[in-house]
Amino acid sequence: MFTLYYAKGTAALPVQIALEEVGAEYDLRLLDFASQDQAKPDYLKINPKGRVPALVTPDGILTETPALMTYIGQMFKAANLLPETPFGLARAQEFNVYLASTVHVAHAHKHRGSRWSDDESAFPAMQAKVAQNMTDCATLIETGYLQGPWVMGDQYTICDPYLFLVARWLKGDGVNESAFPKIMAHRARMEARPAVQAVLKFHD
Repeated sequence: MFTLYYAKGTAALPVQIALEEVGAEYDLRLLDFASQDQAKPDYLKINPKGRVPALVTPDGILTETPALMTYIGQMFKAANLLPETPFGLARAQEFNVYLASTVHVAHAHKHRGSRWSDDESAFPAMQAKVAQNMTDCATLIETGYLQGPWVMGDQYTICDPYLFLVARWLKGDGVNESAFPKIMAHRARMEARPAVQAVLKFHD
């Protein structure tokens, strides 16, 4: 049994999709960011970073979406969510780490300017840059990463739920979605998956 701490619109979405894909038993704990649930002592005992997702596993607590996705893939190998070769796994990790370290950060500048500056007058400039930064990220994904129907080609992997999250952010971040037909087609394929349909009701 697992327990997933999540908030709507966050990088907990791909983790929950992965749990559904592998048929894992799990409980959900919703955190309300508006009420600062992520900063309350009880949750900080779970994740001192004050972020989501956090996954309580039989082995201990894990945080950071790329790590959680890899763990789920390794724990449920029969679901075939991980590439089989060392190079393929490294490429999947490369993609997910790029989403976590670059794309998510670019997106976060829209609402989380206080992470980078104490000067509130700087926030509008950060927000103004989001559309261009996210467009640049989407361009790299469209032309350099998305290899086929799925990120890694024919195999559905831990990369695909994560890209689905990013694709859901693009319009709100001021990105022209029509410029990225491969990403949009990927999002439509994801939306058709039963695991995704089962999860979205908790995040919309």
